[in-house]
Formats: sequence, structure tokens, C-alpha cells
Amino acid sequence: MLDVRRLHMLKTVAVRGSITAAAQSLELSAGAVSQQLAALRHDVAVDLLRPDGRTVALTEAGRVLLEHADRILAAMEEAECAVAAVKGTVGATATLAALPSTVARIVGPALTALGADHPQLAVTCLITDQAQMRELTLGTVDVVLGQRYHHLPDSTPKGIAVSPLLDDPLLVVTAHHGAAIGSDGQPVGLRELAPHHIVVPPPTTDCGQAILHACQQAGFTPTTRYVTADIAAQLDLARAGLATALVPQTAIAPATPGIRTAPIKDHPIQRLLFAATRHTETTNPTTAAVIAALRLAARQDRITHVPPT
Repeated sequence: MLDVRRLHMLKTVAVRGSITAAAQSLELSAGAVSQQLAALRHDVAVDLLRPDGRTVALTEAGRVLLEHADRILAAMEEAECAVAAVKGTVGATATLAALPSTVARIVGPALTALGADHPQLAVTCLITDQAQMRELTLGTVDVVLGQRYHHLPDSTPKGIAVSPLLDDPLLVVTAHHGAAIGSDGQPVGLRELAPHHIVVPPPTTDCGQAILHACQQAGFTPTTRYVTADIAAQLDLARAGLATALVPQTAIAPATPGIRTAPIKDHPIQRLLFAATRHTETTNPTTAAVIAALRLAARQDRITHVPPT
């Protein structure tokens, strides 16, 4: 009989690309992982992995076995959710992966509410913008607070359920003492930014692509003297009058000093913030509680901090 733990190791190696990376993820030694995979290979009497440069790749038999492993692992999680649903109580632990730009106004309030409503639940929060969905599919996190910009196609992996939280528009951010663009919070035409130096995230990021796409739709290519994905740095550059920034509304504290914000009136740029979990037919009370807290925090934030008009 196949060992489920070994199947999970095979999946982890396939996703991580190497035994060493998989071992680090699983908090095991590379030797222990290799030993378990050798035992799995003995069980099925066929090679499952092959060298691929400095990494490893699945053989055809490995790909077939992984397809079945995915269904087996999903069935096990379904069983766990069904038992949890019968118990009807929120569990003791959960892991949330969230974007740095959502911490202050969504994640923080949500975790505070969870602590009050479910004091027995200890939530580990990973603040990262890297490979969140991959970690979700591997089971290293339970809930992802992620984003998708509206100009990009939906690339949600198979087996992942997504719950929309809110549409989060990018605002034009300038120095409070600077030029009249966006004065009094009046909407700004994106074309008005053509003469300005704009600080943007790298073009390899979703946000960087979204800004470039919108500017091109407005008829110009932005002059990008400053390139950084660090929103705090973007705000600092705007505050200093060195650049104009385009920053998600949720990432800007309402009382941030020294800056002025304005919405974009003609070519809006916005991201969808969502909560994602592994799909199960039966709702898991623990992940449901985390998502409910995120949804409530997002709703309250949007009610409390009305966009400038």
C-alpha cells in the first residue's frame, strides 16, 4: 500500500524542483527525503524522478502517480474537513499568507477580530508577495490573501477556491506641497501624469505591468526614474516631491502625512483582493472563520475610508 506521506513528498519535490528545496520546506534532511522517495520508488517498481540539470523532474510514471496523489491528498483533506464540520468548532491553528500592502488595514483588524471571537485559534501569518498560491497548493498555508489585477487573466490553480474581498483602486500620490495635480482630491486623468516622473514597481510584477498597460492605453509611456516594489519607498519619494506614485488605496494609511491622493478618472487601475483556500466540498470551520474575518475587515475598511471624490 502506498504511503500518503511519501506521495506528499513526491509532490513537494515536483513543485520545489529539487530534493534539497523540498527537504527545507518539509523541515527534514535531504537524506531523509531521498530515503522516503527511494522507498516509494521500490513500492511502485519504476523510476519516478530523473535528473534535469541542477534540479529533478518527474518521469512519465512520476507524472501519472502525482495525478493520483493529488486526488488522494485532496480526498484526505476533504475527510478532515467533513469531520471538522461535524464537530462544528473552529480549530486551534491556521496559517495565513498575505501581501505586505494589506497588513495595516485588512490583516491587522482581521486578526484582532479573530483573537476576540476565537481565542483558541492561533494564526500564523506569513507576510509575502512571493509564490503564495504555490504554498497553498502544497499545504504549507491554509488561506491566502492575494491579488489579481483586472487586466490580467485569471490564473487560479486547479483545486483552489477564491472568495473576492474587494476591488482596490490605485490612487495617484503626490507631495502635499507639490504641483496642483490632484488638488483637493479631485480625480486625475492618467494622461496628466505624462510629464511627471513616476515611481513604479518593476515591470516583471503584476502591479508594474498594470501601470504600464494603463499608461499605454492613455497614450503615453511613463517616465520611470525610480523603480521599486516597496510601497513605503514609493510614498517616501512622492512625499519628497521626487516622483508621482500610483499606489493601491488599501496600502495607504488615511492619516499618512505629507502626501496628497486622488483617484484616476479615465483609465482606472485596480486589483481584486481575494481570499483563497484549497477547494473542498465541505466547508472547514477554521478557514471559514479566517475568511469571514478578512471579508469583514475589508468591508469595514472600505466603509470607513471612503475614496476621495
